[in-house]
Amino acid sequence: MSEFSSFDALCSTLDGHEFDRPPALVANAHITGLGVARALAAHDVPVVALDRSGDGVAPASTAVTAAGRVTYPLDDREAFREDVEELVDRIGREAVAFGCMDEWVNAFAETRPDGVHLSFDADAAPTVLDKQELYASAERLGVPFPETYALDGVDPDEAADALGFPLVVKPARKREGEEVLGTNVVDVPDREAFDETVAAARDADIRVLAQEKVDVAVGEDRSLASYVPPRAATGERADPLAVVGNARVRHPRAFGTSCVVDVVEDATIREQALSMLTDAEYHGISESEFVYDTERGEHVLLDVNTRPWKWIGLPVAAGRNLPLAAYETAVGGEIDRARGPERASRWVYLRDFFAGLAGGETPNLLTGDQWRAIAGGRPADAGVTTGVFDSTDPGPTGRLLETEFSAREYYCSC
Repeated sequence: MSEFSSFDALCSTLDGHEFDRPPALVANAHITGLGVARALAAHDVPVVALDRSGDGVAPASTAVTAAGRVTYPLDDREAFREDVEELVDRIGREAVAFGCMDEWVNAFAETRPDGVHLSFDADAAPTVLDKQELYASAERLGVPFPETYALDGVDPDEAADALGFPLVVKPARKREGEEVLGTNVVDVPDREAFDETVAAARDADIRVLAQEKVDVAVGEDRSLASYVPPRAATGERADPLAVVGNARVRHPRAFGTSCVVDVVEDATIREQALSMLTDAEYHGISESEFVYDTERGEHVLLDVNTRPWKWIGLPVAAGRNLPLAAYETAVGGEIDRARGPERASRWVYLRDFFAGLAGGETPNLLTGDQWRAIAGGRPADAGVTTGVFDSTDPGPTGRLLETEFSAREYYCSC
């Protein structure tokens, strides 16, 4: 466990620590960052957690060697690069970067700090994360996606007339848009709201897309969680590590973040997702998100995240340690170390699951054996892995309770 420090204090901490192998720089330092840290620390990889806020849960984990503040890249990208390079200098050896939200991925990709190996394909990632580019690729490949209009090339009034109301507006680059619009998906009920949203985006020079509001079958989402290795010198690519996850429950129920996810078999989702990644020539960790459109009667692509995400612990527990695979590739190690036995096929984030149960909007999908195993601190005994809660690493749970019952609020739900 470490304390979240100021930048100067973090530098001093790193001055006094000797690393016997390249540490992982994990940003940001909340639920996703914690999942990455635990996946790496289980194989003796030291982790330095970075963020703009100390209220995330990851710094309280025994999986984190040191944690502290760096300049937030959306505030000052050049200062972010300088901070990271200073940290690497204090570490005294090269490090491996893991971006756990889009803005951190884009910052590492676009600034390329000296002394930092990236755990993802920095050339392809920004293009995949750009929804305008993503949907153009999906159309070319024949992968179904919602009817969408990029408003830098189509008159907004024409797009609205074609889609009808309600519709949704999405920023092409998620986190930059979220900082301006307050969310990465704006639910637009009418013309007045549409005009206001488009004007706000235009004033901030944010590219946005108008998209049909899909009639989503709740509980039928599919995502391919994968690590795609880079091509070898021969041009061949090793088999990806991948599992398909089904977000059975979200909180809030329809469009919130995942709180119960199961491993399922779905060859179509796997094939379509990998075709998108191959087309982009992307290698690294990614989550390809699909929802089931009841009107079309098929899954449609919503997003591809070229980074870890909230339930990154599920593929790890299912025997595919995606963060470790990315780390080993970055340092010239063996990807096979990332393959292991299946310990669990269900992931649960208890905080949101309890909230949904208490509000009556969430069905109780856990069996009695699963509840007892979780309460006993041994969820894997019943095929379950949990987000944040871990009886062998209680610090993050304590941090979550502190923020839950105080005025403090972390800036990202993941």
